[in-house]
Parts: sequence; C-alpha cells; structure tokens
Amino acid sequence: MADTGTITLSRAEYDALIARNEELEDKLAALDADDGSRIPHDVALAIMRGGNPVAAFRNHLGITLRDLSKRTGVTASYLSEIERGLKPGSAATLARIAHELGTTIDTLVAEP
Repeated sequence: MADTGTITLSRAEYDALIARNEELEDKLAALDADDGSRIPHDVALAIMRGGNPVAAFRNHLGITLRDLSKRTGVTASYLSEIERGLKPGSAATLARIAHELGTTIDTLVAEP
C-alpha cells in the first residue's frame, strides 16, 4: 500500500522544484525536436581533430563500411573515397548517408 501522507515544503523549495521540472520539460522538448543536426560529443571531437564527418558518425554508431554500403546502396569503395576526402559525394548520395547516420547533409559537409 502506498504512503498517502503529505509533504511540507517551503515556498523556496517548491519554487525550485517547479523551476527544475520546467527546465527538464524544456530539455525533453529540445530532444524531441532534434532535426538530426545535433552532433554527439565524440563525433564532434573526431571532426575537430580532422576526421571525416561520415567516418566519425559511422564509427560512433559502430557501423562498418560494408554495413553502411548495404543500408545506403552506395559501394563500400565509394564510401571509403568519401571518407578519405578523395570524392565529395553527390547530394543524393550524401542524403542517403545522412539518413542512415541519423544526421543532416549540412552536418556531413560543414567545415569543422
């Protein structure tokens, strides 16, 4: 049986509790509204250190080149060339890659 007793809080404690609840609701709303442009910390670090965004996201998700190739329909060799900076990748290709990596094209091609 649950305890149905009451708890008494000071006005300051109550106000702090309400403010914290509103802050958490705002954070949840921001997460729900994520359009894929949020970059995980380890991905951001890899990119800032000169890593390719496609490779950074792929590694973050634990996806091999072969897995990403199967998911996107892009050959593993072409994905490798994109990751090594040898090919830029077409908009259509980058769109498929971004979709599979849960991000946006802008995030994949943005300068660090």
